[in-house]
Formats: sequence, C-alpha cells, structure tokens
Amino acid sequence: MLKFRISTRWLGMVTLAMGLAVFGSAADAKARRPVASTAQASATAKKAPIARTSTRAKASVASTRSTHPVASRRSVVRIAEPTRQSFGQLAGLHETDDPLDLKSSVAFVLDQDTNEILLNKNSKAVLPIASITKLMTGLLISESNLPMDEVLTITDEDVDTEKGSSSRLRPGTQLTRGEMLHLALMSSENRAANALGRNYPGGLTAFVAAMNAKAKLLGMNDTRYVEPTGLSSQNQSSARDLALLVKTAHQVPLMRELSTSPEYQVAVGNRQLQYHTTNRLVLNPSWDIGLQKTGYITEAGQCLVMQAQLAGRKLILVLLDSAGKYSRIGDAERIRKWLMSVPSVPAAVTPAAMTPAIAPAVVAHEASAG
Repeated sequence: MLKFRISTRWLGMVTLAMGLAVFGSAADAKARRPVASTAQASATAKKAPIARTSTRAKASVASTRSTHPVASRRSVVRIAEPTRQSFGQLAGLHETDDPLDLKSSVAFVLDQDTNEILLNKNSKAVLPIASITKLMTGLLISESNLPMDEVLTITDEDVDTEKGSSSRLRPGTQLTRGEMLHLALMSSENRAANALGRNYPGGLTAFVAAMNAKAKLLGMNDTRYVEPTGLSSQNQSSARDLALLVKTAHQVPLMRELSTSPEYQVAVGNRQLQYHTTNRLVLNPSWDIGLQKTGYITEAGQCLVMQAQLAGRKLILVLLDSAGKYSRIGDAERIRKWLMSVPSVPAAVTPAAMTPAIAPAVVAHEASAG
C-alpha cells in the first residue's frame, strides 16, 4: 500500500513537470512570435516604405503600452492653396503679345513734351493700381497748403484691416505731416498715407472725394479712388490716366524730391527708424528718374510708374500687372535698352491685339501694397 502511494505521488509529479515543460515551450514560442513578425514587417517595409512607418508606429505603441503612455506624433499634411490671380490675369491680358516680350500685361510710354506715344500695350484696361494711389494722395497734400511741420499721430484707424499689412509706425507714433508724406511716397508707408488722408480737412471722406475730384479735373476718366493707400482693389485706373497723373505730379518740386529720395530716417520716441526706397532703379546710375512710385497687391500685380530722361527725351513710363517680384524692374530695363538702341526716335509700338477697358469683379486678395 505504501509502495502504491509513493508511485502515484511520483507519477503525479512527473505529469506536472511534463505539463509545465509543454506550457513553457508554448509560452516561449508565443514570446518569440512578435520578433519574427517585426523582422518580417521590416523585410516587407523595404518593399513598401509607407507600410514600414505604420508597422513601426504600432510596434512602438505595443512595446510601451504596459509601462507608460506614449504621445504619438501625427504628421500634418498641408494642402497648398491655389495661386491667386490678378485682375489682369483673370481678364486674359497677359495673352497680349508685344515686341519687347514684357512681363507686364499693361505698358505705356509717353513723350512728356510732345505727348507722342512710343509704346502702347493694353493702355485702356482699367485695373487695380495698388500703391500708385499714393501719387494722388501726395499730390493733394502737396497742394493743400497744410503745414508740413504739423505733428500728426498714428491711430488704430490707420492700421490696415483689409490686407493685414505690417508697419513700424505703431499707434501713438507722432511724426510731422512732411515726414509722413516722405515715407508714403518713398517707401510706400500705408499707415502714414492713411494718416495724411484722415487729417485732411473734413477727414477721410472729404479726402477721398477730393482725390476723385482731382482725377476728374485732370481728365482721368477711367479712375476711381475709395481710400488713400492703395490697399483696396477698388482703387482702379488705366495706364493712360496714370500717365496724366505722373505728368502733373512731376510739376510739383516736393513730389519729385520725396518720391526719388533713396532713404530717410525718422525719430520715433527713443528710436531712429531707417526707411529706403521701394524702387531700386532710383539707385541705378543708368537711370535719370524725376518721379516714381511702385505698387503691389495681389489683384494689381507688380506696378511701376516713372518720369525719366531716356535717349535724350523726357518720358513717362507706366507698367501695370507685372507677373513676378522683379519683373517690373526687368520690363523697365527692356524699355530703356530698346530706346537706347534705336538710332532715331522710334515709331509707336502697338501690339496687334488691343484690349478695351476692363473692370473685373473683386476676387480674393492678400499681401500689402508696395
């Protein structure tokens, strides 16, 4: 009886040991399985890189889930916004060919003394003019007989809420009327231009009315202003109208001086702010510029108007809706080289396809006037 009990006990112990061995083998096999899966996933990932990222992310989470939570990183996919077009592009004006292969959809060159047209490309098209607007702003202020040494203050009303453009003239900044006029014409300072209009007798409403009245007086029948900076795409004109404005503004010594100034410094509190011209041709010795203004908003493209002496003649150049950051400068250089290369005064260059006045509907916009 004792022998039987011992054998039974021994048999049970053997059975238990065998069971544990089997369980251990199964556990070991199960534990080794993720390693094999990871290696297999890595081999698969070499063929499919996209799958590799997903598998590694899952393995990382699984291996750390039992110890501490892991913050997973999600890659942000940014969809590029479609390029916004200018009014000229929407109207198809860039399809107009010209002998000089200009990047501006509108180009106009006029002899200041004889009114002879030397270059004519879509000159009647009515388009947004961006900061070319500031020429009219400056002309009115120059002729207003308002004291140039009167101190004006930048306020929240001068902050651009249309395009969100930046400015170093913070609300509370105080400058003289003459200083603000200088910054508006030379470096296209939007808050300075708005402050000039706001401090006009009768305020902004009266100033904008005066802008439109002056345009009508000059015969600028295609022109309309709604504010003094050019940030609004509703400020519109044609190249022919702007040539009249440049011709008139050039007769005012203060306009010539300030618009062609290469740099200017103003004191704002304890700081000295340095400003520079927006037209690098002013610094180019190959050019003799008597008056100039640049402009840019998305709807208008890159714009440039100038009075300059070229090939022994006083000329007025108008370039509107140029495609590319430096293309307006490139177009001006093409025109200069063309005028300097011909042995005699060239006949008017007019593209075969001329486009009548166009005023497209308002579209989405961005950027700042300049």
